[in-house]
Amino acid sequence: MPDQIMKEKLEEFREKRQGTELGGGLKRIKVQHQKGKLTARERIDAFFDPGTFQELDLFVEHQCRDFGMESKKVPGDGVITGFGEVEGRKVAVYAQDFTALGGTVGEWHGNKICKLYDKAYTMGIPVVGLIDSGGVRAQETLGGWIAYARMFYKQVSYSGVLPQISLILGPCGGGASYSPALTDFIFMTKGGASFMYIAGPALTYSVTSKQYTEEELGGPDVHSKVSGCCDLVADNDRDALEKCRLLLSYLPSNNKEKPPIIDSGDDPFRESPELEDLVPGDEQRPYDMYKVIECIVDKSSFCEIKPEYATQFIIGFARVGGFPIGLLANQPRVLAGAMDLNASDKAARFIRICNSFDVPLVNLVDVPGYLPGIEQERGGIIRHGAKMLHAYVEATTTKIHVVIRKGFAGATHGMCSKEMGADMVYIWPCGAILTMGPKGAAEIVFRKEIQAARPEDRDEITQAMEEEYRRLYYNPFKAASIQQVDEIIEPRQTRGKIYTALKYFWNKREERPWKRNGNMPV
Repeated sequence: MPDQIMKEKLEEFREKRQGTELGGGLKRIKVQHQKGKLTARERIDAFFDPGTFQELDLFVEHQCRDFGMESKKVPGDGVITGFGEVEGRKVAVYAQDFTALGGTVGEWHGNKICKLYDKAYTMGIPVVGLIDSGGVRAQETLGGWIAYARMFYKQVSYSGVLPQISLILGPCGGGASYSPALTDFIFMTKGGASFMYIAGPALTYSVTSKQYTEEELGGPDVHSKVSGCCDLVADNDRDALEKCRLLLSYLPSNNKEKPPIIDSGDDPFRESPELEDLVPGDEQRPYDMYKVIECIVDKSSFCEIKPEYATQFIIGFARVGGFPIGLLANQPRVLAGAMDLNASDKAARFIRICNSFDVPLVNLVDVPGYLPGIEQERGGIIRHGAKMLHAYVEATTTKIHVVIRKGFAGATHGMCSKEMGADMVYIWPCGAILTMGPKGAAEIVFRKEIQAARPEDRDEITQAMEEEYRRLYYNPFKAASIQQVDEIIEPRQTRGKIYTALKYFWNKREERPWKRNGNMPV
């Protein structure tokens, strides 16, 4: 006969667990579904390998006794925390439960997340936040406010130590929006449910007397195309969770491990003769860098980051012969591939993330320089452009530089030239590394000859001088002659050369002077 006391206790436990796992109840779950959103538990089930989730602190409750809170039950204090496996690799997750008092953050809500971070650190595993919250819980006055500060502290402390990814699957407003901003990557979803802003429509109107919708203030279009805060936009919750699983496959579990090598079945020495037709020899003619990328990386391995922001510059993760890489490339179809304020920020942040987790950096270079103009100068192109220089010099991971066609001016150093620490520099036969483009250089070098000519002859002489400059310097051999290039390669060999460099530099070690931190020109 089973013990009666034990039986009663088990029944009480099972009933309480079932009630707590329902979150805010069936009615609020139905509303969540009507908004096109999964519940917090449904998201966890979709994210982790089946049967692997280990929950923490299921029965934590708020301790607030003000404003009628003593009679309100908030299951799990509005957040689910725990660990599970993604493709067999351990990952920590917290999922805010909008059905439970709007997923608002109180003291114990924040304490659960901070505890999760600390345990993730002891295990050396990534942290993923599934964010769907009304922000700080007003009824607790300072409780939620203090909780956020504790969360910020943990996120910054483990930045560069554990990969941190935030999925904005509902609202994220006020001070709460700084939490995902402190993580490595931010995903948002389409469909009118995903928002992120410092001040919502009501507060914005009260201060500015201007009316904006949530979409206009902080929807996925705003943050993926204008502000640059969002790294990837997904179709819905399930798509966002699947994209997150993919992103994790390129990253190590922590900064003391190497990122995973996965055999893609694609021959690392596969040649691509079509590259010779894809890229025009004339440096002023545009082409699509995406087609070049497709030829070089493992098939279907490119995972682009910030695809709609600063589109003249492409970044993302990929594989070459199974080796994970952080890929950075100029896009000649947009602004001729010139770097500007936003492209520089986009590059510098990605470089630092990759370096944090020892993901090798591969640069496909076809850059005319930094974008000129009064708006760029007043916007601080000097400071923003210098971020790339600082990030690349600071980076100690493997760095591979491939000049596809042109590497002009300071932007070549911004793309990690030999003197900026590139481990291997390759260049195609149609490529050249120059202080500036041939036309501008000829006008400076041959200024006296041009000015001495009759006005009607100056255009012809300028063109002749430009051709002479091209003959002397627009080729890969000048740079190779002074060790700025390690090897001149045929375009079809690019994939194999990158693979070979990755293989030999995979365990690269580089010591730097001790410092608390460098002073990046933020």
